[in-house]
Order: sequence, then structure tokens, then C-alpha cells
Amino acid sequence: MSLSLKSSNPNLVETRADIPRHVAIVMDGNGRWAKKRFMPRFFGHKAGVDSLVKTVLACADRGIDYLTVYAFSSENWKRPTEEVTGLMGLVLVAVAKYLTKLADKGVRIVIVGDRNQVSDKLRQAWEQAESLTKDNTRITLSVCFNYGGRWDIVQAARAAMQAGVKPEELDETKLASFMSLAHAPDPDLFIRTGGELRVSNFLLWQAAYSEFVFTDCLWPDFGEAELDAALASFARRDRRFGGVKDAPAASLQSA
Repeated sequence: MSLSLKSSNPNLVETRADIPRHVAIVMDGNGRWAKKRFMPRFFGHKAGVDSLVKTVLACADRGIDYLTVYAFSSENWKRPTEEVTGLMGLVLVAVAKYLTKLADKGVRIVIVGDRNQVSDKLRQAWEQAESLTKDNTRITLSVCFNYGGRWDIVQAARAAMQAGVKPEELDETKLASFMSLAHAPDPDLFIRTGGELRVSNFLLWQAAYSEFVFTDCLWPDFGEAELDAALASFARRDRRFGGVKDAPAASLQSA
């Protein structure tokens, strides 16, 4: 299958096979980006928001239907109070600055994570973003905030029990329907910037068969060239999902 790319980049190939439907990104390296420039970490996070907006639109241009990003993990509360407070304020600034632009570009925004620990003002900003963009269909941006993969599995199990699902009725498909990303297919491509080689409790359930790309590029420097390199790497992968291509399915009775 070949999908048309609608990018304005004249150096980009106009068609490419195997464009992922869903891309997930761990946006790492904001603090180190700021440190290299002798700036407080907050300025790295601010630059990271600008990079996110550009990446959302670049993904939409390339025919990607879903983008999920790790904005704030459930473990990030351990960071210095000043940095956490700055991040919370930055979310409000980002909504005010970019929400209308993203809405006009056809971006649907979904906030994923435990909302119980954040302020009423922050929850209201999220609800505003979700409400304004709920009917958009060009690309769905899922922002994982106060999110952890283990939390996600636990909350899904609890939700299934509260819904009255019996133990014998619970299977992978049923549990997946209670996951916080049930609105999106599992990610095809998982990108982590910043040079670290770990998933950091992100999408533990959903990334079971994702293709991984790790890059040393710090998140504020991530642009179309880095995105295209990751997409090109994905297009070269041989995805078998545990099987063998062009091989008949084995019969249990034939063993």
C-alpha cells in the first residue's frame, strides 16, 4: 500500500509505503536542551511545546491518523516543585496559544491520564480543548499527562470489574476496551528522542508490537527531517506480529 504525502517539503518523496497509522513519541531531552544553552529547564519545556505543535501538523501532512505523546508521567511528580509548577502553567499557556490553531487544522485533542491530581483550572483547560476539537477528524492527538502504563492496566482492570465483567469473560480484547487509549489503534511506531533506550512506563500494553526508533536528537530539535527518518526506518521493517509472512497457519491437531 502506498499513501500520498501532503507535505510542503520539496525534498520529501511524494509517496511512501507503509506509513504508520499511529505514532507514539516519548518527548525526551527538554531539560538537556536548555542546559546546553545555559537556560533554566522551563525554557526547554517551552521549546518542546513548539516542537510538538510542528510535529502534530507534520504527522497530519504525512497521512498519520493518530499521534500519542508522553507529556508528563505519573513519576514526574518527583521532580523539583518549581519545575512541576512551571509545567502545569505551561499547559495553560499552550492551550491559550495553540488550541485555536490546532482546531482550525482539523486536530482532535484527547487528554489521557489520571486527572485526580491536577488543579481544577487545568482540568477545565483540558475539557475546553477536548470539547472544541471533538468533531475533528484529520488527526487525533492524545496527550498523556499524569499517565503511566502500569496505572493504565490497573485502571482498566478496575473499570472492567466495576462494569460487571466476569473473570471468564475477560480476555485481551475486553480489557483493551477499558484502556485509556481505547479510542485509538495500538501504535505502529514508537519514537523516543533524547538518546535514552527505555520505554519509561509508557504504553506498556499498547506497544506490544510497536516498531521502536530511538534517536539522540533532543526533543526541541526534533523536526520534519527526524520524523521522516523515523518513518523511513519504519517502512523498512518486516512486521510479522509473532508469525511468519506467507506461511500457512499451523494446526494444533497436526502436531
